[in-house]
Amino acid sequence: MSTELLLRERKSLIRERLRTDGRVLAADLAREFKVSEDTIRRDLREMAAAGLCERVYGGALPIAPDAGSLSERAALAPERKAALARASVGFIERGMTVFLDAGSTNLAIARAIAPDLSATIVTNTPLIAAALMEKPGLDLILIGGTLDRTVGASVGARAQRDAALLRPDLCVLGTCGADADAGLTAFHFEDAEFKRLIASGSRSVLAAITTDKLGTAAPHAVIGIDPALRLVLEADAPKAQIAAFAAQGAAVVLAGEGAGRTPRHGNPIEITT
Repeated sequence: MSTELLLRERKSLIRERLRTDGRVLAADLAREFKVSEDTIRRDLREMAAAGLCERVYGGALPIAPDAGSLSERAALAPERKAALARASVGFIERGMTVFLDAGSTNLAIARAIAPDLSATIVTNTPLIAAALMEKPGLDLILIGGTLDRTVGASVGARAQRDAALLRPDLCVLGTCGADADAGLTAFHFEDAEFKRLIASGSRSVLAAITTDKLGTAAPHAVIGIDPALRLVLEADAPKAQIAAFAAQGAAVVLAGEGAGRTPRHGNPIEITT
């Protein structure tokens, strides 16, 4: 059997492991295929360059799902995102200054905010600002600059200068991938940089995440999983993922027992270590 054929078969098996196990470790693959860890690391580098996985320390994760523009993403699984939004808006309290980052779930959160809530909402996302325009209780601040159409928000130098002046009580981050080891990640470099900046200046950070993003990674790191982070997850989030996040100290909130359904006790369930 040729070396090239062996390489193709090995990469095919690695892709299958990623589909079934959610992550692979270089040391485990080296033992399984009876090759060196350097060989496996080279395989993973080549697969990552081809967009087949995302390399992380010690191995690789499935690539985070990319569903297109913000408008396109907003049309996907609206009931699931609405359930996450209902579990998230309770953390937005009267008198707060809240930053709402770009994201289709965050757009659902904007729509779920009560019209009479007295708070200041800051966003870099025109679609989110439009959803908040007719809510008279809110003071609305829109961060400007060049609009990144793929992200659906302003994330460049002007937006970063404005964000550096903010100190929100709560930052609601959008994320492309989420993993206990890789943290929260994003597809676009400037978007990740903007997210890191606004999160670092906020008193607390929340991310509402659909289940398909769990255990995946995008190319650019945003923030790690730590006790300063609250994660709002769907009820069908894998228990192993919940336990891994909680082990890192993050507060985990389950949005209910199913997509769009009311939580059993009428409130989100908070799980902490």
